[in-house]
Amino acid sequence: MRLLWMIAMLGTIGCAFAQDAAVLTMRPARMPKTGTVDSRFVSYNIEMVEVTGGRFWKPYSTDGQIDVGGPAHDANGRLNPNLFEYRPAIDLSNARLRKLAKGLGPAYIRVSGAWATTTYFQDDDGPLLKVPPAGFEHVLSRAQWKAVIGFAHSVRAEIVTSFAISPGTRGPDGIWTSTQAKAILNYTKAQGGHIAAAEFVNEPNVAARQGAPAEYDAAAFAKDMKVFLPFLRSESPDTLLVGPGATGRNTGSEEILKATGPIFDVFSYHFYGATSRRCTSVGLGKGLTFERALSPEWLDSTNQAEDFYAAQRDHFLQGKPIWLTETAEAACGGDPFAAQFVDTFRFVNQLGTLARKGVNVVMHNTFAASDYGLLDDKNLEPRPDYWAAVLWNRTMGTTVLDPGVSTDGPVRVYAHCEKTVLGGVTVLALNTGSSAHKLNLPLAGEQLQLTAPSLSSTTVYLNGRELKAGPDGSLPAMKGKRFKAGNLRLPPQSISFLTMSLARNPVCK
Repeated sequence: MRLLWMIAMLGTIGCAFAQDAAVLTMRPARMPKTGTVDSRFVSYNIEMVEVTGGRFWKPYSTDGQIDVGGPAHDANGRLNPNLFEYRPAIDLSNARLRKLAKGLGPAYIRVSGAWATTTYFQDDDGPLLKVPPAGFEHVLSRAQWKAVIGFAHSVRAEIVTSFAISPGTRGPDGIWTSTQAKAILNYTKAQGGHIAAAEFVNEPNVAARQGAPAEYDAAAFAKDMKVFLPFLRSESPDTLLVGPGATGRNTGSEEILKATGPIFDVFSYHFYGATSRRCTSVGLGKGLTFERALSPEWLDSTNQAEDFYAAQRDHFLQGKPIWLTETAEAACGGDPFAAQFVDTFRFVNQLGTLARKGVNVVMHNTFAASDYGLLDDKNLEPRPDYWAAVLWNRTMGTTVLDPGVSTDGPVRVYAHCEKTVLGGVTVLALNTGSSAHKLNLPLAGEQLQLTAPSLSSTTVYLNGRELKAGPDGSLPAMKGKRFKAGNLRLPPQSISFLTMSLARNPVCK
């Protein structure tokens, strides 16, 4: 019996050791180039309603629940108004906010969202209108838009936006007019600003539910584009036309592309793999649980969406760049765990896999609003996703490499040329599992490893030390930890940026 017990114990120890010692061997110097991404690859949204102030997603209660009562939609087909709560305009001049944003530069900031569809630009310096003109629902002042321009200049960002297309923008014949768009473009130029890119309207495939004229469809969008496109080319010829910017699958994006023809400079799409419990509480969409947040099915959902939209790009806009202009853990403001370390695996995996698949820009929603914000909107404290974005920007260059290893298990590996060192390579390794794994690297380098006390933690550690911004928003020293050539241990549920400056990869010039 004792012999059998010893054999059983040795077998158990052997299995545990084999699991811990699972090794992926990599050759950084030989990794081939697979593509490139924009220098502003990691970007973010500041919703138009944040700029103007207005009703945004209602916060959860302290127990993570929400009760909005009533049906999903009101009598006009708009979302249940109890899903929302008033929030004041964001202070884009806030020094702490700007310092934290600089940590993500260079970037695109997309000022858009459903609220932009019905926002009136008040092109004067008088008191802010208390009631918007007929056909609009919100008012954007010159001072508020000037703050956007100033913020962009301060944090090394370029502005991406969309325009109002609600009934207030239309003549008696129902045709869209450029008066409002021209006012914004002219004011932006007068203030020394620049609109780098524009999606004519936020999510045209569902715009009728966001304040566009009733029954707004692909044909109506194409009709508007016949007015908007020549206007944009004349008034701001260096502004990229981005589109169609559809959300969801099988919801009309192909019909839009058929109706417009190949007019877009950049193909764009929006993607949320789930709907937050705010909206599932009233029967809208499919939710996500904390327990599924590291599952392969969830992490791979971004691939499936990209495959769907890339096929449309290849058919209608062959050779054009592809941008994901709005994405986060879940639509409708995100779940409470969008602010926790568990979501950082989704975020970083999405960046890694989309870069490999040829997506040029990813715009996270949002920078500092609701549960999916990179910053807590109450105290401007960085959340785990923010710190991951900073590390990506500091270590991952624009040249994407093939790491040359299969990552079907809990370890997912991506590689880019190093950000600042010619010939250098950065390997990004995610261990989503509950056991340690190993990478075999033939070179020494520096490790920047993110871990947390638990997956539900809003605190994150870099190489074992808590990451925390200073009172003024200054970032701490984020120094790497040296590692030797050979087997490198990846702790359970960790994210590691591994820079090897001596890789001398010939494609990393």
